[in-house]
Amino acid sequence: RGWMYEGDPFQALREREEAKRVAVKKRAQVQAAREKQLQEQASFGGVLMRGPGGGSGAGAGGGGGGGASNLMRGWATVPKIEMGGKTRTQLEEILRRETVWNPHGVVMTERQKGEIVRELKGLGFRQSHVEEAVEECKDREETLEWLLVHIPEDDLPRWALPEKYSAGVTVAATDLRREGAIKRLAESGYSVDLLLLASGSGEQEKAQEEELDTWRDSDECWEEEMATLEASFGDLYSSSSPEVCKIRLEGVVNGTHKDVETYLQFRKSPEYPAQVILAIEAQLPAYIKLSIIKKALAYARESLQGEETKIYFIVDWIQQNINEIIEKPGALRDVAAVASAASEVPRPVVKSSRKRQRYPKPINWTPNPQSKQEWLARTEAPNYKKMAAQRERLPAWQVRQRVVQTVQQNQVTIISGETGSGKSTQSVQFVLDDLYDRGLGGSANIIVTQPRRISALGLADRVAEERCTQVGQEVGFSIRGEHKTSPSTKITFVTTGVLLRRLQTSGGRVEDVVASLADVSHIVIDEVHERSLDTDFLLSIVRDVLYKRRDLKLILMSATLDASSFRDYFMVDKQNVTVGLVEIAGRTYPVNDFYLDDIIRITGFSGGNLGGRNDYYDDSANQASGRDVDPVNKIIQRLGHRINYDLLADVVKAIDEELSSLQKAGGILIFLPGVAEINRACNVLRSVSSLHVLQLHASLETKEQKKVFLSPPPGKRKIVVATNVAETSITIDDIVAVIDSGRVKETSFDPQNNMRKLEETWASRAACKQRRGRAGRVQEGNCYKLYTRNLEQQMAERPEPEIRRVPLEQLCLAVRAMGIRDVSHFLSRAPTPPEVTAVEAAINMLRRMGALDGDELTALGQQLSLIPADLRCGKLMVYGSIFGCLDDCVSIAAILSTKSPFLSPPDKREEAKQAKMRFARGDGDLLTDLRAYQEFDAMMSDRVPQHRIRQFCSENFLSYPTMSDISSTRTQFYSSLTEMGIIPRWYNPQASQQQQQQSMVLLRALTASAFSPQICRIQFPDKKFAASMAGAVELDPEAKTIKYFAQESGRVFIHPSSTLFDSQGFSGHASFVSYFSMISTSKIFVRDLTPFNAYTLLLFSGAIELDTQGRGLVVDGWLRLRGWARIGVLVSRLRGVIDKLIETKVENPGVDFDKQKQDVIRLVVKMIELDGMDA
Repeated sequence: RGWMYEGDPFQALREREEAKRVAVKKRAQVQAAREKQLQEQASFGGVLMRGPGGGSGAGAGGGGGGGASNLMRGWATVPKIEMGGKTRTQLEEILRRETVWNPHGVVMTERQKGEIVRELKGLGFRQSHVEEAVEECKDREETLEWLLVHIPEDDLPRWALPEKYSAGVTVAATDLRREGAIKRLAESGYSVDLLLLASGSGEQEKAQEEELDTWRDSDECWEEEMATLEASFGDLYSSSSPEVCKIRLEGVVNGTHKDVETYLQFRKSPEYPAQVILAIEAQLPAYIKLSIIKKALAYARESLQGEETKIYFIVDWIQQNINEIIEKPGALRDVAAVASAASEVPRPVVKSSRKRQRYPKPINWTPNPQSKQEWLARTEAPNYKKMAAQRERLPAWQVRQRVVQTVQQNQVTIISGETGSGKSTQSVQFVLDDLYDRGLGGSANIIVTQPRRISALGLADRVAEERCTQVGQEVGFSIRGEHKTSPSTKITFVTTGVLLRRLQTSGGRVEDVVASLADVSHIVIDEVHERSLDTDFLLSIVRDVLYKRRDLKLILMSATLDASSFRDYFMVDKQNVTVGLVEIAGRTYPVNDFYLDDIIRITGFSGGNLGGRNDYYDDSANQASGRDVDPVNKIIQRLGHRINYDLLADVVKAIDEELSSLQKAGGILIFLPGVAEINRACNVLRSVSSLHVLQLHASLETKEQKKVFLSPPPGKRKIVVATNVAETSITIDDIVAVIDSGRVKETSFDPQNNMRKLEETWASRAACKQRRGRAGRVQEGNCYKLYTRNLEQQMAERPEPEIRRVPLEQLCLAVRAMGIRDVSHFLSRAPTPPEVTAVEAAINMLRRMGALDGDELTALGQQLSLIPADLRCGKLMVYGSIFGCLDDCVSIAAILSTKSPFLSPPDKREEAKQAKMRFARGDGDLLTDLRAYQEFDAMMSDRVPQHRIRQFCSENFLSYPTMSDISSTRTQFYSSLTEMGIIPRWYNPQASQQQQQQSMVLLRALTASAFSPQICRIQFPDKKFAASMAGAVELDPEAKTIKYFAQESGRVFIHPSSTLFDSQGFSGHASFVSYFSMISTSKIFVRDLTPFNAYTLLLFSGAIELDTQGRGLVVDGWLRLRGWARIGVLVSRLRGVIDKLIETKVENPGVDFDKQKQDVIRLVVKMIELDGMDA
């Protein structure tokens, strides 16, 4: 306490505390350096053992320090994985019971086997072991895992051993007799873990008797036997006690170790001479000693019956054969059951039993005169005649006979027709009427595909009306979650995805697909010109079906005349498929075009306070300068590239005024790129009292979509604000004017950085032509184009096929789920083949997601192929159903499929962030969104008044419409899961959620796992400490010092809107963070984040690779973990067990897991929650 007596004791105290802090920091740095050095040395020792020819050119203690440092570069700071002893015991017990190697029965080529044997022998494995492994495994990685599971620890290469490993047996000395027995058996090759289990239940003596039972000879006594041995072996014989003798063997070799000191020990048992106990004392792997003993005893039973000096012959046999046994100790299977605690119980590979498909009966093409008579009677009905008179006015009626003849004479018919020609409603009726006329009405089953739900519903209503029947009778529909058909249905309108689902679940082979379509007479694919992903996929499948089934007719309908490419597609294989063409002239009135400069003059739009952007519409505006610049071009320059809603409102008002002055009825159709733009435009237009404003887009409910076909209230003009869903198929009869923004939102994908973007871009000229045609359906109309003539010429002629611009994971998975093994070859035969690199990237992504194991479809992949959702959302829901948190996982998937419900107004950004943080618990953005939605959903379930719910949303900066959309999407997901059988039809989400006890650690692990491989590595700064009365205290790092790295993009940054933006650390030992979206602006930002720990990564992310230099594991090809290689192998095997659980759900969705499978789930949850350690 001398500082208290200094001249300035307070200054002295400060200096003392500062000195203490510096000392603490220095000790921490020294300790960290020491640990790093030990890690480098341990790792370097492993490398020395794997050099060519058994060495590396440097002695174990000589030099190489710089090499060791380079070797550990990038590994010293990575997360370390450990596994608690009890956890490992539980895991090994499950693996012994559940593991199946090479479940698909893959057989490697001899060349592959040879390469693996050479490589793994060079890594320190015995050749005979590798040769055994390649016969059982499917590839190099599984071979390596098999070896690390089956080879006992004391025979593993040095790099595969845990840090600070030392051979030997350590047993708690609570029972000396029990410990001695365990040590003796362990020396003979038994697994210590198994011996501990056996000895606890009185099984040790039984094991000893069964395995070490020798010969029986009642004529000899122990003394005579010993005398004979001493005389025979001389100095090699010794006796440490009257009941124990040892005989040394000579010339024993183990790899590079020559003349290994080896003794055979014979112990007199109480049952002598009926039983003698044999053991081997040597620096040899224990299981090899066990193998020597077993082979020696087998020799004795077979060859020494009746012999007198059996011990002598045993010693002589072992002396002659021991080196050969050490070199080739026999099949690991024969000794692994007792030498390795993780070795599984051998079982045959059982292929999963698929339910036998029940296919429909083939069509009977025998004419039925009664069917024809009934049809003729229908045509005489007054209602039918009235409707037929209306149909006769359509252009399609003029080519009725040509359509019928072309379909009869060709297997494929291509019908092209302008908007308003009646091709979509009339062509299928012409075909059906012709079948009725020929008495084949009973054979008719026409499936008509539409790209959108609203198209299928609208056409079903219209065609049923024209045929004077109710929907669900002669004419029906089938869309996801809703269908209306009957046994008498002849024409069924379906979405393309519904037909694909039917074909996908048929069995896989072309023959299975043909059988599933046995009762279908005609397939009609409408809107083929759109070249959607599903349409191209369907064409690829149906083309192969046509080759097998010549009576099946295919009709393609297109709004553009591009028949030649489709005709060539069906004739290129020279399979004698005939293709006929029919063109239907459009029935449209003249349409007058007004471009942007015209619109500005008509409306007198001045631009107001527009900025000075000049990147939007017209290059010609820049050609004039000075006094010659047209004021209109100035406004065009200043408009910018975004839609100007003031200009839009002015155009609508001008059109309304003009039509009203001419006393003309009719609606206005406005084309905008997306839902957000539609909402904004509707808000602006609803302020005009004379307008009846309606929305039209694909995500609207069916009843809302149908409102656009109804007449407006008296005194109001109908305004329909739509996406490109209104371009084709949907015909709104009373439209007389079209306003075209010229914009469309398309999904694009950059395979280089795995970034998917929904980008607003210019529509194609073909699409704009379709939009224009909507103005001339009922009378002469006008089209107001919010772009210039020059820009129209710069637009693409037609849209790029979707297969060339979107991610292909879903498509590749669907192809593989059909049983098609060569996905690349199949897609190369599509109408427009995708890039080979895009297909390879998609297949690789499916492997990283766990949907494919090599080329084999996993149970997870089977489930994902059936869920109509983004693969990541589907994966989340599948895991939720397995691990008992389905409801939360469905809610998170619905949030991801919609958007975050939180709002961030520019003028209240800080208040909005504080409101969002009230729901945050440090476990990521998605779980924050989930908590907000759960409160909203609870209020809705409790029937809280609407004004209070809206008040709750307003106070917490939550979007009520977005919350409603999430609820709607959630309902759709439950409908799909029920349809698939994952959940029963009586399932009640609210009741189920109340019963489930949620683990937020597990939920965030499953959420993070769904986004693999969209993972970032967290790099924390060096630890800092502060002195305190209790000693050094570790300080939390500043948020800005924590760095994040993605595989393709390198360093990335957390988006400021994330709840983790200011985080100084993460709970649950999180070392990684998953993201749903990546945005590239001034920096590369990641959003929708969920932090997770190392065991989540091991259990649910990409492939686990073992670093053969002993440094640890590599997950998904780039994420490093320090730790024992065997931990990675055990967890990798556990993944297979989890996939078997999913397979059980696939085959029997309603099954409840038994206790053993529940044990697997509980262990996985425990490993995630405790990061692999014991409780």
